[in-house]
Amino acid sequence: MTAAPETSRTACLLVRDAADRAAHHAIRHAVFVTEQGVFAEDDHDVHDADPRTLHVLGLVGGVPAGTVRLFPLEREGEPAGDWQGDRLAVLADFRTSGLGAPLVRFAVATAAAHGGRRMIAHVQPANETFFRRLGWTRRGEPEMYVGHPHLLMDIDLQAAAGRG
Repeated sequence: MTAAPETSRTACLLVRDAADRAAHHAIRHAVFVTEQGVFAEDDHDVHDADPRTLHVLGLVGGVPAGTVRLFPLEREGEPAGDWQGDRLAVLADFRTSGLGAPLVRFAVATAAAHGGRRMIAHVQPANETFFRRLGWTRRGEPEMYVGHPHLLMDIDLQAAAGRG
């Protein structure tokens, strides 16, 4: 008998309570503030306080190990049904667990289930191939986002839901 692949030990869920929320924010802080220095002290912004924002926690073997958040875009000039996914983070000790792809797929499926038609993400250039393999398309040249180079990428949520 062989061991189950690492991905069988992963799970993604919407933040349910204060403990989940604390774990979600602790992971983001560890990755974006402490490790990468993308933010000086804190990565919280207005979207964290918006009740429409959905915070996702990724688990590996039951241990909180990754995050992503998603929210509808309802700005002037943005078509209805657009969502943004961001703050995708996996703790360094879990980066070989296979959790990244399930987090992205969970965000895409969740936005589609909420009537979304397209999701955008500002992706660090090193992660472009990862997103392309998950069905995302790059839109344009690198741009500055939160003070660092990122690529704007998007995915058709309804087409992605049909593939799922």
